[in-house]
Formats: sequence, C-alpha cells, structure tokens
Amino acid sequence: MASWSTADIPAQTDRTAVVTGANSGLGLETARALAAAGARVVLAVRDLDRGARAAADLPGEVEVRRLDLADLASVREFAAAWSGDLDVLVNNAGIMHVPAGRTADGFELQFGTNHLGHFALTALLLPHVTDRVVTVSSMLHRAGRIELDDLNWERRTYSATSAYGQSKLANLLFTLELQRRLTAAGSTVRALAAHPGWAATNLQGNTGSRVKDAAMAVANRVMATSAAQGALPTLFAATADLPGAGFTGPDGSTMRGAPTLVGRSPAASNAVLAGRLWAASAELTGTDLPAQLPA
Repeated sequence: MASWSTADIPAQTDRTAVVTGANSGLGLETARALAAAGARVVLAVRDLDRGARAAADLPGEVEVRRLDLADLASVREFAAAWSGDLDVLVNNAGIMHVPAGRTADGFELQFGTNHLGHFALTALLLPHVTDRVVTVSSMLHRAGRIELDDLNWERRTYSATSAYGQSKLANLLFTLELQRRLTAAGSTVRALAAHPGWAATNLQGNTGSRVKDAAMAVANRVMATSAAQGALPTLFAATADLPGAGFTGPDGSTMRGAPTLVGRSPAASNAVLAGRLWAASAELTGTDLPAQLPA
C-alpha cells in the first residue's frame, strides 16, 4: 500500500462516523476526509463553538456534539443520546506531555483522557457499532509501562512523558483485548489502532514550559509532516480491509510515509496484560462491554 491516499478511501455514502477531538489537527483532517467521501460525520468535541467553526469548513453532512473525555458524566451523556447505527468510531482525541493534573473523576489527566475516557465511550457505544473501532495511539507507546497498581500516578513521581507513554500503550492493549472479546463473541466488528508518525498539530504545545513548547514548535516546522498526512493511518484503519487488532502507521523509518500495517512493542502485544488492564479500566470507569455484542 505504498501509494495509499485519501483517493483510495471507498465511498462512505450511508455510513456514519464519530470522530473524537475533531475540531483541530488529526481529528479535523480525519473528519474532513470521511465527510468528503460521503459519510455523515459527528464531531465529538469538548468546545462546541470551536467545533462549529471547524464544521463550517467541512464538506458534506457534519454534526457537532459535546464530549469531554476527561469527565465520565459527559461520556455517559454523549452515549445515552446516541441512536441508530454507528459504522465507525474513531477514538482520536488526546493530550500530550501536559503538567500533572486530574480529570473530573480524579484520574491522572493523560491516562484518564487518552485511555479511560475512550474505554468508557467505546463500551457504551459498542451496541451501535456496525463496522469498526479505531483508536489513535503513538510510537511513543514503546516508552510506556503499565503500572497496574498505580495507573493514576498516586505513588510514583509524576513524569509527563512517562504518563503519556503509559496512556498510548494502554490504547494498544485496549485494542488488542477489544478484538479478542469481539472475536470470542463471533462479532464481525473490528478493533484497530493507528499512529500518525510525527505530524504537526497543537497536541505538542501544552507542556506548561515555554522553552519546551518553543522547541517543539521549531521541530514541528523542520521535521514534522502535516496534520492531513498524519491522519492517513487513521483513515487507512477506518476504511481499508484490514485484520482486527491491526496497527497502522507511516511506512518507513522517517515516520512520514504512506500508511501501512506496522509493528508494536512486545508490551503492546501482551494478551495477559491487556486483559488485566481491561479489568482495571472497567472497575475505574464503572463501564464494560454489554453481554450481547454486535454481530
């Protein structure tokens, strides 16, 4: 698939997609491409005004709904309001290398937003999903470690980079265990993950350090690809005929190539760890998959 691009996206007419964090960056470009291919796209965003401004620039049928992944009450409200089929759920929203903080429910901010919010959203929406769930991870998952007895950094000294790595590793383990459960239930719904390589978005500029943010801005201009290019692995995972639990990313070592299936760390392939993380996430969020999974 060395030449795969948005021109290869199959017609998405009569299909519905939810893209979290779709008011900017990778999420916005993902929503743009899916809408251009004919899908009805719901932008699930924390700020409705910013979402509306983003939607005004998109083609096709686009809707904006509020979703704050750092607040489980908001996640439950979004899911409870959903009706009808949902072909593709794109768990895209995320935060990166932010200062220590807590979600509305007391979770470490990066783990709570990047993993637990999407875990709960997927569990609650899955009865509506007809095709696939795509979760955006990162190659920085390779630096992540899952500390099951301290997922929310209550005992460890907080490290923004380590917390981000843990959350992105959790995304891949979540995908692995979700696919295992779907397969065991005989469901045709697929779970996949994607990473963008190094794409220039506003994700990298929220460290709380002016020096680090300035350095990242320079690196983005010199080394990164565009948000549109970075969204291609997500779009590939959302629309191409790929195996469940597949992980997509840019081809080659430059982190800038065409999307393809890529490898993951040994930790991200650990089925036992994936099951244990799932159990911990279900307990923390008070959500789990329904007894009857979609066929």
